[in-house]
Amino acid sequence: MENPIAADDFNYLSGFGNHFSSEAIAGALPVGQNSPLICPFGLYAEQISGTSFTTPRTLNLFSWLYRIKPSVTHEPFKARVPSNGKILSEFNDSNSSANPTQLRWKPEDIPDSPTDFIDGLSTVCGSGSSFMRHGYAIHMYTANKSMDNCAFCNADGDFLIVPQQGRLLITTECGRLKVSPGDIAIIPQGFRFNVNLPDGPSRGYVAEIFGTHFQLPDLGPIGANGLAAPRDFLVPTAWFEDKSYPGYTIVQKFGGELFTAVQDFSPFNVVAWHGNYVPYKYDLSKFCPYNTALYDHSDPSINTVLTAPTDKPGVALLDFVIFPPRWLVAEHTFRPPYYHRNCMSEFMGLIHGNYEAKVDGFLPGGASLHNCMTPHGPDTKSYEATIARGDNVGPHKITDTLAFMFESSLIPRISRSALESPFLDHDYYQCWIGLRSHFTVSETSLGSLALNNIK
Repeated sequence: MENPIAADDFNYLSGFGNHFSSEAIAGALPVGQNSPLICPFGLYAEQISGTSFTTPRTLNLFSWLYRIKPSVTHEPFKARVPSNGKILSEFNDSNSSANPTQLRWKPEDIPDSPTDFIDGLSTVCGSGSSFMRHGYAIHMYTANKSMDNCAFCNADGDFLIVPQQGRLLITTECGRLKVSPGDIAIIPQGFRFNVNLPDGPSRGYVAEIFGTHFQLPDLGPIGANGLAAPRDFLVPTAWFEDKSYPGYTIVQKFGGELFTAVQDFSPFNVVAWHGNYVPYKYDLSKFCPYNTALYDHSDPSINTVLTAPTDKPGVALLDFVIFPPRWLVAEHTFRPPYYHRNCMSEFMGLIHGNYEAKVDGFLPGGASLHNCMTPHGPDTKSYEATIARGDNVGPHKITDTLAFMFESSLIPRISRSALESPFLDHDYYQCWIGLRSHFTVSETSLGSLALNNIK
């Protein structure tokens, strides 16, 4: 049994990828085996598997849950009416478009009508298929009410939730997570969870991956330490409720569609559990950034918190990268991110503050998408301000900022709802139009050039 640590009024276990164990009542975990004939306190044993049974042990993910009633005890699933209508897990010509243009969205307004986390989800872009177990989707959410008498289960993939406004109290089958702006939460495929809004309205971002799971990136020549430390990831401790709920609804996302099943008890009736397939959270302020110590700007990959790899070494299905407060010390260097075209596609969001390469228009709660091989970089004001300062600026600390990026090797298609959104910034391209030529050349150089051309 791991010793829990206290944080934000809840108890957590710390570590990434550990085999944890937790019990809300002492003695609820079976001793010496997973599925005894009769479990302690008359509980049911139930396994949840995040990988195939025969996945190599180093990658195998599963947990055993010991619950008051098993999750199978519900009525048949039915199509949810009304359905959300804005969630995609299959990307094709019928529901999304290919678009190489640089795109940016302003922050979405909190809806006026009662909207919970499920109804507030809206897909921006993605690639692949949950049915084929390969791909990803990027969603935004806006919500103004807690999920009442229902739980959500994503059968399609893992959720990485990034709140930007308002805390989330997420109850899962393994326990409870309190997730503030500046934190992230990962809810693995198949877990049932409920989202409560302790501060009222909330807004944020969600990345979803199909057919794989997030892991810590390899550190290579950095060595054993740095970036996100395993001990800073927090896993909930067992918490349960033994209550009857007539008409309690399980909302299951399956192939991008929503289905409902009714049961008469809380799904959060797990008294004890053990395993390595669990929900968890991470405080982004714990990230230890690395940067250049002499000249030139580091590639953004140096700021990777979590990665979902593909079978090709070094190529990610989805990377989660952050741009936190940090020192800039490079000498004789253009310090903001360089102008760039990337075989990877980049979706950016801003949690708070300003982003160093976009002085205007990129707002907290907003987003941008720079698709595969589409050029992007600092806007005109950022470039001109950097050049005007010249090489006289000394070490400078970037403060009051937290931006992030979802980066993928797959080219995303953009949903129709995102392209038709009233929050789409149709003037985004204008931020680069003012970039002017600074090209200067002396007559001597022109003469040498002409002579070389003649030769």
